Amino acid sequence: MSLVNPDANMRLPVFISRLLPFLFCIILLLSAFIASTIGVVPVSWGEVWQILILKIMGKTAIPIPDNLILAITELRLPRIVMSLLAGGGLAVCGALFQSIFRNPLCDPYMLGVSSGASLGAALAFVMGWHLLWVGVALPALATALLTLLLVLGVSRIGYRRDSTRVLLTGIALNFLISAIITLLIVANQQEMSKIIFWTMGSFASVNWHDIGFLLPVVVLAIGVLFYHAKELDIMQMGTDIAQTLGVNTGRCMLLTLLFASLLIATIVSICGVIGFIGLIIPHMVRLYFGNHNKDLFLYSFFFGAFFMLTADTIARTLALPSELPVGSITALAGTPYFLYLLLKRRCS
Repeated sequence: MSLVNPDANMRLPVFISRLLPFLFCIILLLSAFIASTIGVVPVSWGEVWQILILKIMGKTAIPIPDNLILAITELRLPRIVMSLLAGGGLAVCGALFQSIFRNPLCDPYMLGVSSGASLGAALAFVMGWHLLWVGVALPALATALLTLLLVLGVSRIGYRRDSTRVLLTGIALNFLISAIITLLIVANQQEMSKIIFWTMGSFASVNWHDIGFLLPVVVLAIGVLFYHAKELDIMQMGTDIAQTLGVNTGRCMLLTLLFASLLIATIVSICGVIGFIGLIIPHMVRLYFGNHNKDLFLYSFFFGAFFMLTADTIARTLALPSELPVGSITALAGTPYFLYLLLKRRCS
């Protein structure tokens, strides 16, 4: 069930549909370029362009102050690239979850993967691992993947695994893990601020190493989802019909959920929990491009990346010299739009 017309993409001429991906790529590049000029240290468009060109050419001597070069190459560019990858990845995963569970209220965190990552991060802060080489990302990624395996295992016990049982198991574990995190916070109040800020999401500490870790996961996971897009389209007609048409629904659901959850876990382990991207963006995309999963995944990535980049730019500049959690910005922007969609659906 969708909040919008599933045939919305039929209104777009074919030649426009083919040009749109290139247009959105240009928009993302321009947006990233503009975002790199905004921050505590003002940098002009010309200076940013000169830094980028000379760095690409391998020049070591650049006639620009070192603080500006560092601000662009080591602070702003890594978080800009990370916001694009994280926003696009979360939006695509949200589109997948809504497609598989045929529920417009599903988002990437319904299986408890983000809660599992939050538990790993909380343990890292409490045990002091964040000060060691282990850091926060590795424990968060490990507990996120363990949570996914637990969800899939529990949902299988005594029954043939189906999407509804997987979803309900994930929701139940979400509540359990949230309760455990609350107990950890109460028992270790000296680490409370770190845990709470991390669970609200931030790109403040990302670097090029984190991007190198996330990028292959994004490419692999989204590639798997695109490969199974046609089968996912058929599964929206119902499990029984899909099996009649030759789709191995169990294998398709397991593979897509596994790779999507791996992507979510990796993003959350690096950036913290950032909500509403995977819930709102697929609805916006369906409004104009319909429910066909290839279009849905493609444009969800573009819209999600742009939305996350905008939210992060606001988060790091709205309260200078302080920084706001990016999750609070996405929630402030996403909640009114989501309520609007619900009211529009009820009135239609």
